[in-house]
Amino acid sequence: MLNKDYKLDTEEQDILDSFNRGEWVSKGEELEKYKKSAKQTFAKTHSVIFHLSEKDFRSMQVKAIEEGMSYQILLSSVVHKYLTSQLKMA
Repeated sequence: MLNKDYKLDTEEQDILDSFNRGEWVSKGEELEKYKKSAKQTFAKTHSVIFHLSEKDFRSMQVKAIEEGMSYQILLSSVVHKYLTSQLKMA
């Protein structure tokens, strides 16, 4: 269950209520990928500011939705993979 100290907006509360009613079913697909993303979310981080074109920003948002994560996590993942040689420049 959710810690009651969290403040949820209307959409978040609707999702939580739906989950608590059992309307969400895990298929177990790529569970480890999502566990890793969740752990990285709570790791100590540093803020970085840089500029993207509107086109690149929108493309990043679309890709993040397709991957089931926020664009911030997607961007962090791409940087991490590049720095750990899991992603190569073309």
